[in-house]
Amino acid sequence: QVQLVESGGGLVQAGGSLRLSCAASGRTFSNYVMGWFRQAPGKERGFVAAIKWSGGSTYYADSVKGRFTISRDSAKNTVYLQMNSLTPEDTAVYYCAAGRGPFIRTMPNAYDYWGQGTQVTVSS
Repeated sequence: QVQLVESGGGLVQAGGSLRLSCAASGRTFSNYVMGWFRQAPGKERGFVAAIKWSGGSTYYADSVKGRFTISRDSAKNTVYLQMNSLTPEDTAVYYCAAGRGPFIRTMPNAYDYWGQGTQVTVSS
């Protein structure tokens, strides 16, 4: 059974940083793309960043480029999202997702597995 478990969310002041983690288990993810999405109240779930598990190629939404960094640790089967220079507009529930590769896709329906989400709140 595939499980994606996020952690690392919380409350931070504007300009601060957080690192989210996504522990993946239940299958081999070498042919998968791992993504981070977020959903603010009243808004649709939107793409944040993604990484190919094999090779490590990355892709970012324009809104987070230069501030967020996605990475993975194959030995720990964990994907990270380092978030710097946070603003109140980054406030949302952040979700980890896994989808079949080889291409990085930004639509939520391209991903097969989802975590439960972790709340990130940025105060002004």
